[in-house]
Amino acid sequence: MCLAIPAKVTEIVGVDAMVDILGNVRPTKLSLVDDVSVGDYVLIHAGYAIQKLEAQDALETLALFEEMGAALNEDTLA
Repeated sequence: MCLAIPAKVTEIVGVDAMVDILGNVRPTKLSLVDDVSVGDYVLIHAGYAIQKLEAQDALETLALFEEMGAALNEDTLA
């Protein structure tokens, strides 16, 4: 199964970028997408940004990931 997750771009140097994923800052490559700026949201898969996202769509998806994580933690603790 493949998983891609939205991330907010915090720094760009050439095609290299740092992105924030739910508070975790990770390096990624921007070579597969055009017109990305600091503050934009991108969809990350295997260390590459594969699509630029609208902020609202990214935030809604991230909220769902947080809900799933919370539910998993509740099941683990039960």
